[in-house]
Amino acid sequence: MLRTPSGGAGHGTAATDNGLMSIGTVLNVLREEFPEVTISKIRFLESEGLIEPQRTPSGYRKFSPDDVERLGHVLRMQRDHYLPLKVIREHLDAMERGEALPLPSVGRQRDGELLSEPEGPAVARIGRAELMAAAEIGEQELEEWESYGLITPLSDGVYDAEAVTVAGLVVELGRFGIEPRHLRAVKAAADREAGLVDQVVAPLRRHRNPQTRVHAEARTKELAGLAVKLHAALVQSALGVRLP
Repeated sequence: MLRTPSGGAGHGTAATDNGLMSIGTVLNVLREEFPEVTISKIRFLESEGLIEPQRTPSGYRKFSPDDVERLGHVLRMQRDHYLPLKVIREHLDAMERGEALPLPSVGRQRDGELLSEPEGPAVARIGRAELMAAAEIGEQELEEWESYGLITPLSDGVYDAEAVTVAGLVVELGRFGIEPRHLRAVKAAADREAGLVDQVVAPLRRHRNPQTRVHAEARTKELAGLAVKLHAALVQSALGVRLP
């Protein structure tokens, strides 16, 4: 359960007297459970109609506790059930109407009958225009990022949901003068780390036993998490700083 601030005390002016929160405060609340969430991700979910925060006369977003709770539901269903946003939206709308519906299964269907469960998690996908809208960038910028390998479309020309996170981080780094071409070394290091993880789990993925292949996905997530933590610790050590 997400814990939202009940008032302005302890949160500066981010949480107003009427309980509305800035997008920065919402980000801090969500990161307790979803460390990888970004402002770009929140904006993207808004653009997809998953939430409708209020706007100040100056155009700033203001989120209610209900908005934050709904965001938590969306992120949880993406993370735990790999559901596409359209299905999540329909499910939450039904809940708001008071309809008690089970979470839908992910799989191919024919005449209402589930044919098979996917062997791996379903990949949430977004189109090119959606990605640019979420990151608030133009075609030229996206093409530049792709030329450096920072963002790569899938075989059918769309992008996985992680591309939104990458795009948001590239934008944030750009505010400090770090250009996409400077990030090629970061991308190369990430590819090497991914290759190391893949080398460890590849035998499990090729195993005949379906349960072993499922175990491979869990092992991949575990190793990826450890690799990310090690990378962060090494960067902090090299810089002599301690991140919060």
